[in-house]
Amino acid sequence: MDFNDDKDYIMRMIKEMTRVLFSLMFGKQYKSVELSDENKYEVSGMLLREWKEMVDRGFINEAENTILTNLDHTRKEEVFTALLFYQYVSEKDEGFLTAHNYSREEALEGIKTLLERAGYGEVNTLLS
Repeated sequence: MDFNDDKDYIMRMIKEMTRVLFSLMFGKQYKSVELSDENKYEVSGMLLREWKEMVDRGFINEAENTILTNLDHTRKEEVFTALLFYQYVSEKDEGFLTAHNYSREEALEGIKTLLERAGYGEVNTLLS
């Protein structure tokens, strides 16, 4: 497996985990989040759109740290917002991630930690 295969594999795993967890948490089939729906996803008063803007400006680590510090793991909407954050990060190109000291592997590890803390640890077996 070469570098691009690894990158694509991680991206697919993150997208699949988002889909599976949405179905588990909300009891319905996941469809890609439309821009108009993003306004209902937030963590600590910040909308998903705002978290994405932080990523686009290169503040990936800062956004992740703030999300993980302020996330209420008992609120499935917040957990799902964090998943969408990681999915968005994983879709950035490798050069952008490297320039901002982040990687897809870190996004995958972040999801695994998130799942454990939110009580969905058994789903981690799908990531192994």
